[in-house]
Amino acid sequence: MSAAPIKVLVIDDEPPIRKLLRMGLSTQGYDILEAPSGKIALEKLAEGPALIILDLGLPDIQGHELLRMIRGRNDSVPIVVLSSRGDEAGKVQALDLGADDYLTKPFGMDELLARMRAALRHQLQVQGERPVFRSGDLAVDLVRRIVKVGDKDVKLSPKEYELLRVLVQHAGKVLTHRFLLKELWDELTDAQYLRVYVRQLRQKIEADPERPQFVLTETGIGYRLRAPD
Repeated sequence: MSAAPIKVLVIDDEPPIRKLLRMGLSTQGYDILEAPSGKIALEKLAEGPALIILDLGLPDIQGHELLRMIRGRNDSVPIVVLSSRGDEAGKVQALDLGADDYLTKPFGMDELLARMRAALRHQLQVQGERPVFRSGDLAVDLVRRIVKVGDKDVKLSPKEYELLRVLVQHAGKVLTHRFLLKELWDELTDAQYLRVYVRQLRQKIEADPERPQFVLTETGIGYRLRAPD
C-alpha cells in the first residue's frame, strides 16, 4: 500500500504562478491545495497541509501578517516564502516570523523542490532529534560534543561549538543574523561578533574557508548549514 501524497498549500494570487506550481509539483507526486487570498489560505489550513508555499504579495492580508497568523495556528508546518528580487528586509522579516526558507521570483522548479525537501527533512529531524549529524565529511555528535571532518577531530571553543550546534539543529534552514545573535548572545550584540565566530568556525571545518561547503552565507540575511546527506 503506497503512502498518501504530501499535501502542499500554495498561497498566491497570481493564476499563472499557481498553475506553474500545480503542474510542476503534481508531477512529483504532491497533492496541491490552492489559495488565491489570505482568507482562503486560513480556511485551507484545516485540510492539514504538510508544507506551505507563501507569496508575500497578497490582495487582502499583508504577507507577513498572514505568516504570523499561520504560525499562531500551526507552529511546525514548514513554510517556504516567495518574494520579489532584492527585498532582503522582507525576507529577513519573514524568516524571523517563522518561515523556513525563501525563494526569489523568478525561480526554477528544481530549486523549489530542493528547498521543499530540505524544509520537510528539517521538520522530521526536529521531531526525531538525531544524535549524530552528517553532511559530507562533517560529523557532529550532539550527545558527546565531538566534531569531526573526515577522520580528523576538530577542537572548537565553547562559543564556536554553540554556533555549530545551533546551525546543526536547523540544518538546511536559513538562520538570520538576528536569530543567531539572540541564540548565542543577545540581540543587542554587534553582528560583527557573529561574523568573527563564523570565520573562525570555517577555518576549522572547511577545506577552503574562502569557498565554504558547509557554512553557507545568505548575503544580507544570515547563514545556512548544508543539509544532511
